[in-house]
Order: sequence, then structure tokens, then C-alpha cells
Amino acid sequence: MIDPMSVFILLLGAATPILFAALGELVVERAGVLNLGVEGMMITGALAGFAAAYATGSPAVGFAAAALAGAAVSMSFAVLTQFLLSNQVATGLALTLFGLGLTAMFGKPYEGLKAPAMMPGPLRLNWMIWLGIALVPIVWWFLARTRAGLILRAVGENHDAAHGLGYPVRWVRILAIGFGGALAGMGGAYISIATVLQWTEGMTAGAGWIALAIVVFAQWNPWGVLAGAWLFGGVTVLQLRLQAAGVAVPVQLLSMAPYLATIFVLVLISARQKFGRSGGGAAPASLGRPFYALK
Repeated sequence: MIDPMSVFILLLGAATPILFAALGELVVERAGVLNLGVEGMMITGALAGFAAAYATGSPAVGFAAAALAGAAVSMSFAVLTQFLLSNQVATGLALTLFGLGLTAMFGKPYEGLKAPAMMPGPLRLNWMIWLGIALVPIVWWFLARTRAGLILRAVGENHDAAHGLGYPVRWVRILAIGFGGALAGMGGAYISIATVLQWTEGMTAGAGWIALAIVVFAQWNPWGVLAGAWLFGGVTVLQLRLQAAGVAVPVQLLSMAPYLATIFVLVLISARQKFGRSGGGAAPASLGRPFYALK
């Protein structure tokens, strides 16, 4: 007999790391920056969080360390793209490769160790799941209802006009990049501390790329990010249930299911936009464009 609550908990657990990373990337992109290094920041957070949690016996310390590690790594991207004006796409890809290589080198001593257990909270959900859900209305409120959020969106839509009004475009973007890195790091740590309970090289397994796709799926809306993360979590749980039930489908195909579902949804959105039937939001107008400050 399948317990619906257990299935729901599994769904939320699978969705939480994606939700954190995608919310962070949404804020970054609303500021006009395209950071493809989400995977690198997630894997860095996964290792830093696991190492800190194992050393202290506290998952909370682990998540704090993961946030700091993700933000620190993201600052390299910020310096390169905001001050040295390097290409954002190439720099983001390099950041992902850097994170994967760095963690492969420093993660060896932690292989085979077990993370301290997280205590369940209300409805048998740990506090990170609740925090992820709470961040959705907080991010929405910040972007839609605060002056700081309005400035951030103005920078993302037209950085030259925002600069002309006296707003510090570079620093707004740097703060957004740091916030995105912190959330990506926490999302990665959720995998190592709360899901797998150990460190394994490359354990994020493309979660950062899914987070990037979900931001597009959500059309840069926090509520859409929540729906996209839950969709991915639901397909992931379905995949695991089918494997456990011994369904005569190749394991490789089942493992591909969450990613195929994400690609399918993105194709549908692209088709709707092409034929003018999309009622959702468009990408920020200055997304991916370098900002040249006028002296």
C-alpha cells in the first residue's frame, strides 16, 4: 500500500535542491546576468556543506558553510563578468568545470563518510524544505513590492537607463550573483546532507542545468519556479517508484525521464512564444549583455 504522504515527502525532497538553485538563478537573471555556472556552485556547496556538517555534527552549520562557499565561488564569476567584462556564457561554463574539478580533487577524503541526520519537522518535513517553500513568496515580494527589487529589475531591463538614474548597476548585479551563489550552494548541500547523506564525486548530476531550464520554464516568476521544481520532483519520484516496482523499462530510460520532461516543457514554451500564444513574462531585456559604465 502506497502512503501518499511518503510520496509527497519524496517529491518535496527531490524538488528542494532544484528550488533553491533556481530561485537564486532567477534573481541573478532578473538583474540581467546569465550565470551558467549553477552546477559548479551546487557541487562546491555540496562538498563544503558535507565537510562542515561532518566536522561539526550540525547540518545547520553545513548549510551555512555551503552558502558561503557558493557565494565565494560566484564572486569569481562576478569579478570576471562585471569588472573584466568577460563573456558571461563562457565564464559560467568555466565556473561549472572549475567546481567539478575542485570538488573532485578535495572531496576524496570524505568519500564513504556519513553526514549527520537532519531532524524532521512539521508534517515530517525537514526545515530546509520549509525554508525553500518560504523563499518563494519572499523572493516574489522582494522583486514585486520593494524598492530594492524594483531597482534590480530596472537594471535587468535596461542597465544604461538605470545607470543614468544613478543606480550602481555593477554592485546590484554583484549582490544578485552572490545571492544566487549562496542559494545554489545550499541546494547542492541538500543533496549531500539531506538526500544522499554522503559525499560522492559529481553527485549533483546535472541538477544545476535543470535549475537553469526551470527559470526559463517559469518565465522568470518565483511561483513558476516552484511549479517547475515540483514537476521535476514528481517525475523523479515516479522514476524511482517504477524502478522499485520492477517495471520492464530500461533503467537508463527511467533515469532520463526527469530531464526529458524538462526538455519537453521547454519545447512547448518555445513553440507557444513563436506563435504568439504565450501569456507569460519575457526574459529581462539586458540579460547576458555586458555593462560598460560611462565615465
